[in-house]
Amino acid sequence: MLKRNENSLGNFLIKHLANLASITKAWKIALPPLEKIAYRMVVTNGDPATAGSRHIREDKFNIGANIIRAAFKAYDKGSPNVRDRMTNLFLKNLLSDSNEVKEKKKKFEDKYGTKPPSFITISPGGTCNLRCKDCYAASVPKGLPSLSFKVVDRILKEKYDEWGSWFTVVSGGEPFFWKDGDMDIIDVAKLHQEQYFLVYTNGTLIDEEKAERLAEVGNITVAISVEGFEKETDERRGKGVYKKILAAFENLRNAGVPFGISTTATPENAELIISKEMIDFYFKGQSVLYQWLFQYMPIGRGADVGHQVSPEVRTKMWVREQEIVNKERLPLVDFWNGGTFSQGCIAGGRSGGYLYIDWYGNIYPCVFVPFWKDNIHKLISEEKTLSDALFSDLFEGIRDWQSSYSFKCPPDTAGNEIRPCFIRDHHKVAHDLFVKTDAKPGYPSAAISLQDKDYYKEMIQYDKKLAKLLDPIWEEHYRKP
Repeated sequence: MLKRNENSLGNFLIKHLANLASITKAWKIALPPLEKIAYRMVVTNGDPATAGSRHIREDKFNIGANIIRAAFKAYDKGSPNVRDRMTNLFLKNLLSDSNEVKEKKKKFEDKYGTKPPSFITISPGGTCNLRCKDCYAASVPKGLPSLSFKVVDRILKEKYDEWGSWFTVVSGGEPFFWKDGDMDIIDVAKLHQEQYFLVYTNGTLIDEEKAERLAEVGNITVAISVEGFEKETDERRGKGVYKKILAAFENLRNAGVPFGISTTATPENAELIISKEMIDFYFKGQSVLYQWLFQYMPIGRGADVGHQVSPEVRTKMWVREQEIVNKERLPLVDFWNGGTFSQGCIAGGRSGGYLYIDWYGNIYPCVFVPFWKDNIHKLISEEKTLSDALFSDLFEGIRDWQSSYSFKCPPDTAGNEIRPCFIRDHHKVAHDLFVKTDAKPGYPSAAISLQDKDYYKEMIQYDKKLAKLLDPIWEEHYRKP
């Protein structure tokens, strides 16, 4: 995101901020004037022919700058090892890839003719201590297998060695539940100090001891799931969960571990989770550094298309999210409404994008696309690597669509990036590709959804209604000079 253009915020700031983090508090003085200079370079004087309209440049600039601010805040409040990983891993690679990372990426591009993905999401185990309503992981059978430490370790080595990928997202199940012998997810991160880990968790297992271990390892940030406040969170996750989350926040603050929140928007809480009350409570009151926002996706067990955020509410969310990012200057990312941050959909192992591996070893284009073609165990048995999975007809079909829709299009012809989702906002494209490539469903309800005519019809209707509301915003707000 930050390295898309030569005159990016990252390329400018790296020359001036590379050593600032070693001087406590210095960044607070230096960053604002540097941001103003960078803003003029990137937004005010940016080239629309290569970087898009002013509003697109502004969206990208502000979310990037907001994340950098959050990283420096993490440094301020962090344990010694957190500070070390912030300066020598996260910030350095975020602002400008290390020479080692650049070499790995170039080697991949020379070999395959395309740039590699930036990260993966991996769920090493599907087991969880909670039973949350509508959880995608709850759609699969009980008695789940899990990935071995050996396989997880191999995946992490391959993605770094072959792609130069220094960032890893861990999901589940509950990641802090996973263990293979004496190795848990914190031990894995300790072995891979060349990578930074974002762990999605329900937070209920983060006691003082675990917080101290996270502080010691230094290269993990945790995103704890909340649905709003106590009422909304306990209704979905179970009575008493919210109090455990608040205790986890305190343990993390005391230990000096950076953390944020993960929220799922439904018709019941969509406006609450981006309200001023919510933002103030978590960012100011609880010292969270970021908020990731996922909109409910009707896949899996008991999928209810009507439980999606309506097109009307989604439009209202976009307006409010613009205020949070561009005026309140906070790192909130809605992975549906915020497509301008990433130039559209990032699924399918796209350059700058990602793929997803579950506890079976199945390799999916996205956490929310329940269809796959390759399995990591099979690849290993055939003496292949993770890179081979990038070139299945399913993954290449998704990347072809991305390139034709917005990713590699000139700014004046790019499709609407505030409805970027391959499977949700363009369901016919996704459905047809799954059928054409004979993609394998990840679980029975995914297979059923592919044959369910009512489901298909309702998803298409949703897309049409959404386009009527969001396409005029795209044309007026982003297309005009």
